[in-house]
Amino acid sequence: MKDWIKKAVIYQIYPRSFKDSNGDGVGDLVGITEKLPYLSNLGVDVIWLSPVYKSPNEDNGYDISDYEDIMEEFGTMADFDKMLETAHSLGLKIMMDLVVNHTSDEHKWFIESKNKNPKYSDYYFWSDSTNNWGAFFGGSVWEYSPERKQYYFHAFAPKQPDLNWDNPCVRKEVFDMMTYWCEKGVDGFRMDVISLISKPEKFCDGVPDSSRYSHVADHIANGRHVHEYLREMNKNVLSKYDIITVGETACVTIPEALYYAGFDTNELNMVFQFDNMGLDREKIGKWAKKRPQLTELKKILSKWQEELYGKAWNSLYWNNHDQPRVVSRFGNDDKYRIESAKMLAVCLHFMQGSPYIYQGEELGMTNAKFDDIKDYRDIETLNAYKELVGKGIMSQEDMLERLAFSSRDNARTPMQWTSGENAGFTNGTPWIKINENYTEINAENQVNDSNSIFNFYKKIIGLRKKYEIITELKYELLLPNSEELYIYKRLYKNSELLVICNFTSETQEFSLPEYFDSTEIVISNYNRAAYSNTLAPYEAVVLGVNLQ
Repeated sequence: MKDWIKKAVIYQIYPRSFKDSNGDGVGDLVGITEKLPYLSNLGVDVIWLSPVYKSPNEDNGYDISDYEDIMEEFGTMADFDKMLETAHSLGLKIMMDLVVNHTSDEHKWFIESKNKNPKYSDYYFWSDSTNNWGAFFGGSVWEYSPERKQYYFHAFAPKQPDLNWDNPCVRKEVFDMMTYWCEKGVDGFRMDVISLISKPEKFCDGVPDSSRYSHVADHIANGRHVHEYLREMNKNVLSKYDIITVGETACVTIPEALYYAGFDTNELNMVFQFDNMGLDREKIGKWAKKRPQLTELKKILSKWQEELYGKAWNSLYWNNHDQPRVVSRFGNDDKYRIESAKMLAVCLHFMQGSPYIYQGEELGMTNAKFDDIKDYRDIETLNAYKELVGKGIMSQEDMLERLAFSSRDNARTPMQWTSGENAGFTNGTPWIKINENYTEINAENQVNDSNSIFNFYKKIIGLRKKYEIITELKYELLLPNSEELYIYKRLYKNSELLVICNFTSETQEFSLPEYFDSTEIVISNYNRAAYSNTLAPYEAVVLGVNLQ
């Protein structure tokens, strides 16, 4: 894998909520361009841009009606070109979100398919009958089309019909579109639910769960031809350009990941796995209201560090547009928000892999904690509320408490730029409610504060660039049974890092191995000049031996 990819730090922008330039309450490309110097100052290398393609917005841009046009709310192709040019002038790369498991039902391919145009007839999956599979966003995976007088398959919303990748014409259409963007100068692709693109030969009933459906993920994840199709993609497109790729791979296992992201498999550079994202799930789907055990978190992260070492590359992330805010989920978003946000940054960024920062994470932005269902916009959230509250499975109060912890909208509230009106995000009415703590938590307050979370992230990123060994050191977990401390070593030749993180609001004790007594402190979120065996609440310390 290319060296620059190993060293890259990636920053995710959710365009709708990043910066609005024209007062319509929706973030846009001109707003992103305006804030690129901020990201350059932070020190990141690659910007992952959530979808900006033309879309009716059933699922906030993940339902695409034209892959080679720009969503009107976000601007024009000229705005995109200007953003790309500005990013490159600042040394920043742009990674597009590639959503090719499905399209919008307003895409010309689907319109022609439902009207039985022979060329497009089997671009999607059509059937005279249905089965008992349940979609990710609730309900059946089958939707009836009066025009075609058949049912079509959708793993997500009914307005997101799945493409039939078994059709070589579909694959060529996708590869041609990817080539279009590569020729335009984009620097990579984050591939949405790419592990779902290969469907089974037969759509047989499965074992239903409490919702009376058999969940679709159990039947389509890591399908029979997925690696064949990705190698074909690599041969026809990816290998021809100097780009970065990461696949969102639901239900991925270590053996599967070694195919997707193995150094010699010619598929992708890395994958997102979700083992650690499911730790706080309860019996009722994803709608949890509890924090996971630290021992379980360590077990999962350590497994991926150890079993991919020397064979494939890890992606490192705490949150994204589909996950609640990390400081609210694994840290302390009240009294120790600053300390725990810094601690979480240390814990993740000193592991092996490419770190991903989700917009606002570098400020310690928190979950929104909306107290009214009317404040939510996410289709998954609204469908779940309708299903669980509407049918009496869960009370309104309990559901709102869970949404305040788990809803995707927690990550989608507007970026908090200033303490002024609407957090400096827009001078209009924001498309979704802004977190009420923006007067305290915002970029304006932090950029020039040397002790801020922003500048702590900046320092960590600088250390990754200074010490090349951070990309190569082998990982070794210490104290696996501790529910309070996450401690690991990174080893490479004569160099060693010791990363010590207190995941609690209480002081903890940890004595150093003897050979660390005279070592240097690489970074500390309490600005320690020397290590103490007593760790303060949410303290993080990194110690180094023979760093180079």
